[in-house]
Amino acid sequence: MTSQKPWDGRFGQATDRRVEAFTSSIDIDRRLYAHDIAGSQAHCRMLAECGIITADEAKQLCAGLETVRLEIESGRFVFDDRLEDIHMHIENRLRQIVGKVALKLHTARSRNDQVALDVRLFLRDAVGGLIGELHALRTCFVDLAGKNLDIAMPGYTHLQRAQPVLLAHHLLAYYEMFTRDSRRLDDGLKRINVMPLGAAALAGTTYPVDCRYTAELLGFPAVCANSIDAVSDRDFVLEFLSAASICMVHLSRLAEELVLWSSSEFGFVTLPDAFATGSSIMPQKKNPDVPELVRGKSGSVFGHLMAMLTTMKGLPLAYDRDMQEDKKPLFETLDTLSGCIGIFAAMLPKLAFKADAMRNAASSGFLNATDMADYLVGRGMPFREAHACVGRVVSYALERGREINELSLEELRAFFADIDKDIFTALSLTAVIDRRKSFGGTARGNVKAALAAARKVLDAEKP
Repeated sequence: MTSQKPWDGRFGQATDRRVEAFTSSIDIDRRLYAHDIAGSQAHCRMLAECGIITADEAKQLCAGLETVRLEIESGRFVFDDRLEDIHMHIENRLRQIVGKVALKLHTARSRNDQVALDVRLFLRDAVGGLIGELHALRTCFVDLAGKNLDIAMPGYTHLQRAQPVLLAHHLLAYYEMFTRDSRRLDDGLKRINVMPLGAAALAGTTYPVDCRYTAELLGFPAVCANSIDAVSDRDFVLEFLSAASICMVHLSRLAEELVLWSSSEFGFVTLPDAFATGSSIMPQKKNPDVPELVRGKSGSVFGHLMAMLTTMKGLPLAYDRDMQEDKKPLFETLDTLSGCIGIFAAMLPKLAFKADAMRNAASSGFLNATDMADYLVGRGMPFREAHACVGRVVSYALERGREINELSLEELRAFFADIDKDIFTALSLTAVIDRRKSFGGTARGNVKAALAAARKVLDAEKP
């Protein structure tokens, strides 16, 4: 392997070994090898199509590139940070395989548009994979909701019991969150799926290239309209990191609820033993390490977004070497997000919900107070007056250690004379839930319809 640099003609001194080590990115960007080779093969075919190189030269180059790909995948390829990046490694090895014709590979191309292409190709594939993983996760929530349709639980605001809801309704809220995440990623593909090759260093190229032909070969529906923007744009990376951060927010919120719900204080769910750990000193412990780690990993993803924003915020056009630092946050974010989605998709179907504990929690704490106010409104009382009246009822019941529905009809009539015995039916847990029929509400019929709609969407989007 030679350490000769492509710019050696300009310099009178060899690159300091410390500079080679400091500027090398091969430990990170070697992950782009398959996309770099695919881009180079398409570039060669375009050069031949446009008469810039011969068809035989293109055939030799493409075959040599395929040999390099197989060497890398087999583990026989030798990496050396003196060659800086994956582009130079592949080009150097290609010359050893096919000879001097390899020097024509870089015709009408710069590493600036080359790396932009590689990252777009890589991210396009990665986002497609994430959308598939999110489909599996969304399916978990729909399946869980369908299996637990009869379980009532307290809904919360301010982490205080607020109103009863169906567990299935709560679970489908996460389906909605992760559906939005999937839609965000899918929409971002429009900005990722734009072909930058042909921009060269920044100003375009003097060779008669056909960028649209290259785009067609690589499956890009569009070509970057401005050569300067083509090599300096990393908005598509920022957009991905932003979408990933929002998805991690949702995963972290889910993790927090599983930590709370699996505690003795809540007792709403039991985590599977295979997805929990114990204590090295306390034999009784069963720790929710998987959701805790997911919750913790969200911070690193947020940090990668901030790091990338900071890297890009002060860069003049066009390409700057700072942009080499885009790959570590991109790769680590992808790996973290994919890992968190995958572990939850594996764990969620094995959760055991404690229906009695949830129902008991939903039946206490005056969660039917709003329904009594609504009942009084139905008897002609303005809502604000009804709200104040029920507040006095709650205070009265608290002093006696009872729920509203445990008070007698006579006690309730002391607050409002026009209360009938049907108040107790109106305040029952089932009625409180099923009366919430507004679109998107927790009524059983609504939840069944939402389940059916979600299954239809998932079937249509099945990878």
